[in-house]
Parts: sequence; structure tokens; C-alpha cells
Amino acid sequence: MNAKSLSTEKLINPSGKALLIFLICVLTIGAIAFESAGRSPNQQWGLLLFPLLGCATISALLGFWVIPILNKLKTGQVVQEDGPQSHLKKAGTPTMGGIFFVTVAIAASLIWVKLTNGTSISPELIAVCLLTFGYSFIGWIDDWQVLRRKSNKGISPRMKLTLQVLFGVVFTLWLLWYQFPSITDIPLPGELHLALGWFFLPLALFVLTAESNATNLTDGVDGLAAGTGAIALLGLGVIISPSHGDLTIFCACLSGGCLGFLVHNCNPATVFMGDTGSLALGGALAAVGLTSNNLWALFVVSGIFFVESLSVIAQVTYYKATKTPEGKGKRLFKMAPLHHHFELSGWGETQVVGVFYLVNIMLVAIAYWLH
Repeated sequence: MNAKSLSTEKLINPSGKALLIFLICVLTIGAIAFESAGRSPNQQWGLLLFPLLGCATISALLGFWVIPILNKLKTGQVVQEDGPQSHLKKAGTPTMGGIFFVTVAIAASLIWVKLTNGTSISPELIAVCLLTFGYSFIGWIDDWQVLRRKSNKGISPRMKLTLQVLFGVVFTLWLLWYQFPSITDIPLPGELHLALGWFFLPLALFVLTAESNATNLTDGVDGLAAGTGAIALLGLGVIISPSHGDLTIFCACLSGGCLGFLVHNCNPATVFMGDTGSLALGGALAAVGLTSNNLWALFVVSGIFFVESLSVIAQVTYYKATKTPEGKGKRLFKMAPLHHHFELSGWGETQVVGVFYLVNIMLVAIAYWLH
């Protein structure tokens, strides 16, 4: 293979570290450009950039201490045998990585807001942090059961959904009490509005559970959920910054936490976030979108997660619709979620991740333009 072929191969299938460097540069440049334009909350320089890079640094350094502990506790991932065969070699990689980057982001956002504002922390930020921690706790229970049973089955789907709804009900009822009736008036593109009244409650519960489960489904390839989560969080933070400075800082902190986690999770991963991290990411995005009343922007920046979830629904529906009397049905994709379909179609892991990053960056740009 000549030098030209080698360079082409690296471009098509970049290394995990190359993707990490690319993502850090994109998010850093984006934060600097946004703040240079004078659009940052309270017009203070660094309210996006410093939390982003600070949490990335702390999360990355903390990982060097936490991952060996996870290894000693034998938290090795149990890989599904019916998944892509290339993933079988990942068995034994420690999971539950969400415990360190989610914790860093929550703590840092509360401390940063207190230091910069010099006043009390807003109830909105406290509520979003509690919801994020709650969903992370649900994920931890699921991860722990997987490890305890030494199978890829944790708590039952019904129990997981019940806990998600329970935390969601508490959060949504507080939100309705705190912001009613303004929170029930949903802005849409074209200066349209959707007045929901108390129907906001079921919508909010759907958004919380759907977003967290969709993010969970996306966590199937090294660096995919953490990278797309970092992009979506920072993008949403930028969009809500004119009116919700505290939540913007939270988004920047969790985005930075994801970047720090990617130091250890980029291909080849030395740790997985597990449900402890993925449910927290989805819950955080949904909570910020609901609290800031920016559901349309949330939907657009979360487009990757939506498509991943939709691919699973479509696969199951098509299989059942085409099932023969012998009990065999046809598959719409080679495997769902969608990233596995691309893998089985010959794409490398980093190629899938790189393309998904680019698509998510474009979705954030579209959401910002529509906003």
C-alpha cells in the first residue's frame, strides 16, 4: 500500500484520538466564537469556555484514578453475543464510567454558578442537577444488576421505565408549579405557539423517558454517545444562553465532562459510561430543554438520538409485520440501532463515529439558525 493509499485510509477511518482532538477543537472554537460575538450570558467572557475546558480536564484526570478502581471491582462489561462479532473483544472493559464525569459536571456547575453569580443558585439549576443525578442513579442500579448477574440483562425494562417516570413526575410537577402557566406555552418555528395547559405533564414525561432511552441506545460504539452528547449539550447551552445563564453553564460543564470522559472512551475504549452515564446524558438534555422551554431546539440537536431510537422501533415493527407462520420475519436493517447497521455494512467504528459527529454538528447549526 502506497503513502497516498495510507493517507486516504486514515481520512476515511480516523483514529479514536484524532476524532477526540477534532471534537475538542470544534467545541473550543465554537465556544470562543460565540463569546467573542458578545452573546454569552451576562456578557461575561469565559462562561462557556472555562467550564467546558475545566470540566474536561478534571474529568480526564479523574478517569486515571477511577478506572483502575473499576477494574479492581471487576466491573467488566458483558457484551451481547448477538451483537457485531467485532465487539466481543470488548468484553471485560470496565463500565459505570458515568459515575465520574456526571458527578464532576454536576458539582462543577453548582460551584461555578455560585462563584460567578455571587448569589444563591437558581432553583432551575438545582432541579436539573437533581434530575440528572436521579437518572444516573437509575442507570447505576441497572449496571450493577448486569454485573451482579453476569449477563447483559439488568433491571427489567418495566422497572427502569417506572423509575424514569417516577423521577420525571416529581420534576415535571415542580416545573409546573414553578413556571405555570408560561411553561405550558411551547414555542415553535415561525413564531407559532402550542398552548398545552396541563397536557404539558404527559408531554414532559415522554420527552424525559424518550430522550434518556434514546441516548442509552446510542451508547453502542466507542466514543459515540459521549461525543454526540457533548455536541448536543454545548449547542443547546448556546441556544438558551440569553435567558438561562445558569443552565448554560450546566450544559458547558456536562459537555466538558463528556470530553474528559472521551479521553478514556475513544476507540479503543478503556472504560464505558454504562447506563450510569447514558441515562444521565439524556435526562440532562431533556431537563434543560423542558426547563428553558426550548423543546424544538432540543429535538433538533438530539436528532442523532432520535434516529437511533427510531431505527430500533422500525426494525421491531417491520420484523413483526413480516413474520411468517413459522415465526420468522424480515429485517429492515442488518442490525439496530442504526450504528450497528453501518458497522455490518463494512464501516469501521471510527468511521461511524466521525460521520455521526459531523451530522450532529450540522444539526446544532440548524437548531441555532432556526432559533
